[in-house]
Amino acid sequence: MNRENYYIDGMDCAEEVGALEKELAKLKGIDSTAFDVLRSRMSVTYDETQTSDQAIRKAVAQAGLRADKWSSGHEEKQTDKGRVIAMAISGGLLFIAFVSQVILYGWNHALGGESDSKTSWWIVAAYVISAIAGAWFVVPRALKSARAFRPDMNLLMTVAVIGALAIGEWFEGASVAFLFAASLALERWSVGRARRAVEALMTLTPAEARIRNAEGKEYFAPVGDVGIGATIIVLPGERFPLDGKVKSGSSWVDQSPVTGESVPVSREQGDEVFAGSINGDGALEVEIARAASEGLLAKVGRMVEEARLNKSGHEKWVEGFARVYTPIVLLLAAAFLIFPPLFLGHTWSASFYNALVMLVIACPCALVISTPVSVVAALASAASHGVLIKGGVHVESPAKLSTIALDKTGTITQGRLVVADVMPMSGHNEHELVQIAAALEQRSTHPLALAILRYAAVQQVEAEPAVNLLNLPGKGAQGEVFGRMHWIGSHRFLEERGQETPDVHEQLVRVAANGSSVVIIGNDEHVCGFLSLSDQINPDARAVVAELHSLGITCVAMLTGDNRPTAEAIAREAGIDEIYPELLPEDKSKVIAELFRTSSGGVAMVGDGVNDAPAMASATVGIAMGGNGTDVAIETSDIVLMTDNLQRIPWVIRHARRTVAIIRQNIFLALASKGVFIALAAVGMATLWMAIVADMGVSLLAVFNALRLLKKTPTMKEGEPK
Repeated sequence: MNRENYYIDGMDCAEEVGALEKELAKLKGIDSTAFDVLRSRMSVTYDETQTSDQAIRKAVAQAGLRADKWSSGHEEKQTDKGRVIAMAISGGLLFIAFVSQVILYGWNHALGGESDSKTSWWIVAAYVISAIAGAWFVVPRALKSARAFRPDMNLLMTVAVIGALAIGEWFEGASVAFLFAASLALERWSVGRARRAVEALMTLTPAEARIRNAEGKEYFAPVGDVGIGATIIVLPGERFPLDGKVKSGSSWVDQSPVTGESVPVSREQGDEVFAGSINGDGALEVEIARAASEGLLAKVGRMVEEARLNKSGHEKWVEGFARVYTPIVLLLAAAFLIFPPLFLGHTWSASFYNALVMLVIACPCALVISTPVSVVAALASAASHGVLIKGGVHVESPAKLSTIALDKTGTITQGRLVVADVMPMSGHNEHELVQIAAALEQRSTHPLALAILRYAAVQQVEAEPAVNLLNLPGKGAQGEVFGRMHWIGSHRFLEERGQETPDVHEQLVRVAANGSSVVIIGNDEHVCGFLSLSDQINPDARAVVAELHSLGITCVAMLTGDNRPTAEAIAREAGIDEIYPELLPEDKSKVIAELFRTSSGGVAMVGDGVNDAPAMASATVGIAMGGNGTDVAIETSDIVLMTDNLQRIPWVIRHARRTVAIIRQNIFLALASKGVFIALAAVGMATLWMAIVADMGVSLLAVFNALRLLKKTPTMKEGEPK
């Protein structure tokens, strides 16, 4: 399968998309199509053995449009410049003609009250040229629409302008042409603002990187030429050009341009840094981990681009409605033309005028354009908050959630074991017990061993590796420490050795009941003590769960492979409603299915691991913790939190609800305005210029309402009121 992107000259409304879909459906080998009306872009996936690029272009031409291979958008810029010039000429001549008519003949004559009286030829010429300039980019597309028997807004406006001029309504005809041209230009500017918010993601990285070679020499090179493993230098105040890991140095880093995190983070040797982030007060040597095309920012850009091609539920509804609505209004316009003269005694000229007003009112593009603008603005806003949403449908889905399932490790908890308590026995002290444990774990890579070694380092406990160290798989390890044999292992290993006493058993059961893992240290004579280790709960977990409840989420569940005591301990601390412990990966999908049966709305699954991916795929919304999440989880998910900030989960829900509210406001506004002017036209109180001003005003109001989504909103942690 081959996937190709095309710039479609003339595609800026639902009618053109419908025509393209109809023509492309006639071709064999078309696997899928996607349309980005805001950028006039069409993506086609097709089988090269059955169809070709030439056939696709021909099909586009049959729809009355033109296809070019997608580039950086120079075609759009040229078209916009021409539109502005034509609009300026139209507006200038309209102003001159109107003012001249008022001066020479008075207000009543200029506004059509004395349309039968003679008007100077040069004023009429100015009005006509104004109308031609305003309709310059509309008429060619109207002709294509007429030839394809596909009435669209361009055809409706052209008929309205020609009709007004034909009956001597010079001011009306020129006004409609100019106001329609102005409306289209302002809409394109408004849409461009939302588009530029997304494209701004890709301008965050420098074009060059400062490289240090093996000889220590520094030089600059384009980021595209920097290979994986190369060492670059990032000075204080500079942006990171590529993703990598700190090789040497320490600094604080502002990651807000990339991840949305408002608080700078400390970065030192071994820590990951992202392209586009801003270095703080220390110079850093960074080893490049990913090529420019594979970095986090590049991946975000690609995913946002792909997301824009996937329509939301409201977009699909609006486009379907527009396809039904336009023919109905055309029939109404015909009725306005025919029935009043035949049955009510009205003049044909008055009925013809009212029919023209209906044609102007019929234009559904104000309705159609406002929804994708809302979706694009929502996608861009989410990206600026460190949330990557992979499609318009997923912008709206979180608004309907009533149940959220959270994976425990790496989501509710930090996914990193730490020593919670040191309990020496038999005359040993804490320092000595930690020293023995560290000596026995020096050669191990087990998570429990690594946690013990980290704790020893923090407590400044030095320990040489045990002598004659022997690893006992599934049990623990043993070796000589302080000149005698010691061992370290699990409760089961203690039982096997026959050294468990009632007192030791009671303490171990009590610690395990709190959800902690226990490591026991002993020698041949007695138990020296034990360490309890636990996966620390995310500091924000309890507040986030409480906020989810305040947002109307009726059930917050925790899914984990850990045992029930551990799960219950974490759930109590975080305020979780339901727990599902001791789960295998396939069990998590079954739990999601069970939650669907008991839920009154949608179900979200939040996780970070490979074993969470099946559950994410089966949920209404799959949310991946992108900071340390696996590639499988990130690819499977519908929404990616680019950092492991739990507070982004309630933010996503609020953002979705706000987006849906704005889309519904825009739909209501557009439909209500149509209804009002249809009623006014029915009683002969609507004029052409009033209809176009109202349509333009509602359209722009809807677009600007949608652009409110671009406003940066704080998270709860940053002070947002609940």
